[in-house]
Amino acid sequence: MSTPTVHVARPGEPAPEAYYATRYAVLREPLGRPRGSERLPDDATALHVWIEVEGVVVAVARGHLITGDGAAADHAGPEAAQIPAFTPLAKDDASLRPAVQVRQMGVIEAWRGQGLGALALEHLVHACVQTWNARTGWLQAREGAIEFYAREGWVAFDPPYSIVGVGPHRSMWRRLDELFD
Repeated sequence: MSTPTVHVARPGEPAPEAYYATRYAVLREPLGRPRGSERLPDDATALHVWIEVEGVVVAVARGHLITGDGAAADHAGPEAAQIPAFTPLAKDDASLRPAVQVRQMGVIEAWRGQGLGALALEHLVHACVQTWNARTGWLQAREGAIEFYAREGWVAFDPPYSIVGVGPHRSMWRRLDELFD
């Protein structure tokens, strides 16, 4: 494999169309969702990480600040399923804030198992700590990604649940402020 190139777009910096095309191909197209469903209303205020190998975007990841408890729509547009709240954030514990959510993360299937997901996640988490002084990270992992996130230090909590039209998930979290001291 050629050396991967990692790119980070901070809030207000646009990600290229190839980033969104990969996000669609990995996360939305397999669910039968239309083009455009890979975009979220707050993409302009989020962090975006993408990895290129030989000029092709092969991995993507997105993070944003969580206000409230993190409950939100799964995608933009009508008929979006609701994703559940992160119950620990509902307790208003200041030691958990600022909190960020990892979303829209994936690797093109042919490139999986080569450490590119871990590389994208590492750069995303680091950028979240640098940009927002994030203390904790939160995510809703699809069933097939739970083991990946667990290997990266994320811990599942709350019972499993299903997001309509997407499938089984687990909520996961980890402290971020201890990673880059």
